Amino acid sequence: MSKSLAERKEFNPAARRRARHYGMQALYQWQMTKNPVAEIELQFLTDYDFSKVDVEYFHDIIHHVPANLAELEQAFTPHLDRAIEELDPIELALLRLASYELTKRIDIPYKVVINEAVSLAKKFGATDGHKYINGVLDRQAQDVRAIEINADR
Repeated sequence: MSKSLAERKEFNPAARRRARHYGMQALYQWQMTKNPVAEIELQFLTDYDFSKVDVEYFHDIIHHVPANLAELEQAFTPHLDRAIEELDPIELALLRLASYELTKRIDIPYKVVINEAVSLAKKFGATDGHKYINGVLDRQAQDVRAIEINADR
């Protein structure tokens, strides 16, 4: 059954980008504090202006990444050059988020996933962290999105 016009939500790339921005920060906070995800979500929704954020996607990120953590880490760990415990916390949050998008959100093109993660790494990560994120995600995408990558060639 198709949704009525009133029920359809227009896709807004800028709102989705903001959801990733806050989602990465919330995942970082969750990693560092181990506070309940629902508590962190409430804090973000209270403390920040979410009027131009895809709130539904923010919710999706911060609930599904922790819920699927082992599977997501298993997807990118083979592409690391160090132990997962040695990753910078920002890089780890970004890899978890992007791994979720690559493995669970096939509606999002792999190039978008990688570009968004690289942008966030440039903004929040170490000086050359974005290069590392790009390399790991590019190799992971070849594993989990091979059909899509081959279709682009």
